[in-house]
Amino acid sequence: MPKVIKAENISKAYQLGDFGTGTISRDLERFLARLRGKEDPFLTIGEINDRTKKGKSDVVWSLKDINFEVEQGDTLGIIGRNGAGKSTLLKILARVTSPSTGSVKIKGRVASLLEVGTGFHPELTGKENIYLNGAILGMRKAEIKRKFDEIVDFAGVERYIGTPVKRYSSGMYVRLAFAVAAHLESEILIVDEVLAVGDAEFQKKCLGKMGDISKGEGRTVLFVSHNMGSITQLCQSGLLLVNGKILDYGFVSTVVKNYMSLTANENHKLIREDLKKVIYIKEIVSKNSHNEITNNFRHNENIVFEFKIARNTVESMYRLIVIVQDELKRKIFSAEKIITDDMLKLTIRKDFLTRGSYSLNCIIYIPGITQYDHIDSCSSFSVLDAGSDFAHLESFDYGTVFGEFLWE
Repeated sequence: MPKVIKAENISKAYQLGDFGTGTISRDLERFLARLRGKEDPFLTIGEINDRTKKGKSDVVWSLKDINFEVEQGDTLGIIGRNGAGKSTLLKILARVTSPSTGSVKIKGRVASLLEVGTGFHPELTGKENIYLNGAILGMRKAEIKRKFDEIVDFAGVERYIGTPVKRYSSGMYVRLAFAVAAHLESEILIVDEVLAVGDAEFQKKCLGKMGDISKGEGRTVLFVSHNMGSITQLCQSGLLLVNGKILDYGFVSTVVKNYMSLTANENHKLIREDLKKVIYIKEIVSKNSHNEITNNFRHNENIVFEFKIARNTVESMYRLIVIVQDELKRKIFSAEKIITDDMLKLTIRKDFLTRGSYSLNCIIYIPGITQYDHIDSCSSFSVLDAGSDFAHLESFDYGTVFGEFLWE
């Protein structure tokens, strides 16, 4: 397959604070360097874009030395935490902004959907904005007219097509904007996180349309999302950005797995010391099926918690109850075990918990007597949808457990 996108050594630097370098002489140096085709002399002092740390430089690299190629008909999922540089990369590819260094070669027409309402005029009606937005994306008037009914039908806003879009909700904005971009006869479609604004039905419709665009029409799709289920379901390859740099690029399943394990470190091990207690939980460690310490799990893998118990007694009547709760502290289920050893292991089987954030509420007690240790909201962990049957319901709450059921 021919290459339709080739990014070579792309970097993007931004000046923090006030615009400019601070002095006229430095701004003049930058201008002269640009005229001579040389690199900005003040970019060399820039820092990587790590938003968690306070920096010393006013110049920050939003992207640094980005290299990748995309073939025709490929669907590339771009993932990473907030501030990783995903939107900046898409804006460079869509030619909304230019890179500070490096170059991008693109073959074919590009349709992009980067922000809600981009290209829309609030005083114009939906119909007028279809023609306006289509013209901005490079569509001819005859082309827009030919596809007008199809665009309106896909967007599902026929009743409001003669109404000024300033009266539209953000979801209606997205519906109309995506419909125009998706029906443009472009070779490349670029979609940022904006689909999260739409409802579950429209998100499913959009993912299906992007799949048709890629597989059925041989067009290239670049898709940014924080929903790993949608990324896994739609994309063939993935690109993981961390602090403006590519950490991984390749098969989407591998890239998603690496993204999920980013935050796996020693901070996900709970360690306590309390010599005054007769018995207490000394350590809790969460591990995946590969025995790796982590707090990020796919829905289709086992979640393992190892409990280390410290005690100053030989009494065998103590019990450990572990309550799994969601981020609103609603109890999902409980598991209880008589403490017969200093090491206990609890396994939550795969395909049980749906995507979301969870924590443990742990109690050591003797029934009918008293409790001896209690830790609430500990060992927080996340479950990501790795491509279940419900993955297309991006922002829809489809429950906390998958459950077992049978349709007839």
